[in-house]
Amino acid sequence: MRAVIQRVSEARVTIDGAVVGEIGQGFVVLLGIHEEDGLEDVSYLVRKISMMRVFEDDEGKMNRSLASLADGGAILSISQFTLYADTKKGNRPSFVKAARPEVAIPLYEAFNQKLRDAGLTVATGEFGADMKVALVNDGPVTIIIDTREK
Repeated sequence: MRAVIQRVSEARVTIDGAVVGEIGQGFVVLLGIHEEDGLEDVSYLVRKISMMRVFEDDEGKMNRSLASLADGGAILSISQFTLYADTKKGNRPSFVKAARPEVAIPLYEAFNQKLRDAGLTVATGEFGADMKVALVNDGPVTIIIDTREK
């Protein structure tokens, strides 16, 4: 799994002009699922994201996690198969390493549920939909985690 995590002050996702997910302070997580990913990858990623300390403490140091925020923080989780684009040949990316929907959907849903089980508020987009994501990247802070590089 590959996740692009952005610390945000606010974010929302719309589909056909309607807001389907919205958060205040927290993370936008763009999640790509590889064809060989499994539940072990989900658990690893949830643990890393839920405990990630990138919010400022009273001394201005990145030392606080989502759970330590006054309102608990939140995650806007967006499935994004394009994170597994292969651009080595030609000008049109190949997405053959991205998991097919029958594999990716259950893993995406497990990822979101495990985040909720960890006590986090999770808003989502819709798997496979044409989504518009708007966010205010706070910092900016953007971190990439790839479970194949653990």
